[in-house]
Amino acid sequence: MVRGRSMAFVGDSVGRNQMQSMICLLSRVEYPIDVSPTSDEHFKRWEYVNYNFTLAYFTTPFLVRSKERDSDGPTHTGLFNLYLDEFDESWTTQIDDFDYVILNAGHWFTRTAVYYENRRVVGCRYCQLPNITDLPMTYGYRRVFRTAFRAINGREKFRGVTFLRTFAPSHFENGLWNEGGDCVRRRPFRSNETILEGLNLEFYMIQLEEFRVAERVGKKKFRLLDTTQAMLLRPDGHPSRYGHWPNENVTLYNDCVHWCLPGPIDSWADFLLHMIKMEARKTYKERLLQSGKKMQ
Repeated sequence: MVRGRSMAFVGDSVGRNQMQSMICLLSRVEYPIDVSPTSDEHFKRWEYVNYNFTLAYFTTPFLVRSKERDSDGPTHTGLFNLYLDEFDESWTTQIDDFDYVILNAGHWFTRTAVYYENRRVVGCRYCQLPNITDLPMTYGYRRVFRTAFRAINGREKFRGVTFLRTFAPSHFENGLWNEGGDCVRRRPFRSNETILEGLNLEFYMIQLEEFRVAERVGKKKFRLLDTTQAMLLRPDGHPSRYGHWPNENVTLYNDCVHWCLPGPIDSWADFLLHMIKMEARKTYKERLLQSGKKMQ
């Protein structure tokens, strides 16, 4: 189905996680070769030679132009300048030739940041800087998706399909990620044991609202790859403290954001496959309709 096609994952490390899942699943058929144009691990490209299928990954955790302002910051997790209305050209200028673009962002928005619009500071998220208004993180989150969709809608040569992969909640319990929180459950939640609420719900609703606006104002193909509810039910699917090789002498936070491989994230490939099938059927019907009109 993807012979002669190309697919780009654009976003944060959970997007990379999804791509790694897909590479693992496809390894039953073929291993790709690394054809990355640079040694930068933030921008990778693989090719499946026998299928002429290309996978690429563009690291852009905020989707818009950003810069680290302070490597420490008030919460010791870095303070970032986010230019909410400016494109991150490291990916926006690279997508024209891709057939499928899978867009995601989320977990980095809990970090402290200074928000810029029209090159001026408009506020911040817990930056603790004098004379700067504190804004909710949802302020920045909404605007980066608006800007990312505007960038895609503005790419004249881009003819592909953009899938918005919705926010996948983390599952820290008994503390925040940097305060000893962990995820040690061994079975999924039942549907009556948890609900989508708080920040998870806000992020999800913002994505849906901005997605609908992008669909309405543009002429590009946008599709919703909705993983949120499915992943909310899988607190058992994260690496926790096992997110590195056993022989590595490293001190890491418990990882309750990314997903084990194999693991629940592999289901995203099933969702995506179904959607690509639906897309192929729709394109086929459109071509039939067009050829019928030409013959009349």
